[in-house]
Amino acid sequence: MGVLCDYFHAADGATAVEPAIGPGGDWLSGTSLEDAGADWIDAKGIDPDVVLAQLVGFAEGASAARATVEGSSVDGGPADGPELVWPDVPYPPGGSDEPGSAWDTGLILQQLPDRWRDVLAALPEDALPGVAARWGGIEELHFADPRDAEDAVVTFVRLAGRARAAGAHLYCRCCV
Repeated sequence: MGVLCDYFHAADGATAVEPAIGPGGDWLSGTSLEDAGADWIDAKGIDPDVVLAQLVGFAEGASAARATVEGSSVDGGPADGPELVWPDVPYPPGGSDEPGSAWDTGLILQQLPDRWRDVLAALPEDALPGVAARWGGIEELHFADPRDAEDAVVTFVRLAGRARAAGAHLYCRCCV
């Protein structure tokens, strides 16, 4: 079983729920990010908690190395990660899903830290190949070609840049 992840930007969590899940969180409505006009990317199995987090780490390392060379400082900040936006009800006690509950849908919506958005948006173009080579080599990814890894990095960098320019946050909708 795989996990499908779509990334997009929105002004806030409430605004993100509608295109990602459905109006008012109605997952039965069958909405899609494309139909909603969202600026989104289909990232297949690139989950935010492990795989995208590693990309952010590599991008941050590239930016930190550049800042050290250029004489400025970079604050890596505390470890952070995605925050659950939906389902907005607690997971049932004992871990069992009740049929018909929001948790039974297999959908989750997470907001990525704004720091991740900013790190990706600020990745220098000349650092892309090195970051892509490191990220493309992680155990969780299996790109057919190194250029595919670089294309994926560029796609995330551009989405992050558009989100930052819009003053929006990045979100990930995952479907199991």
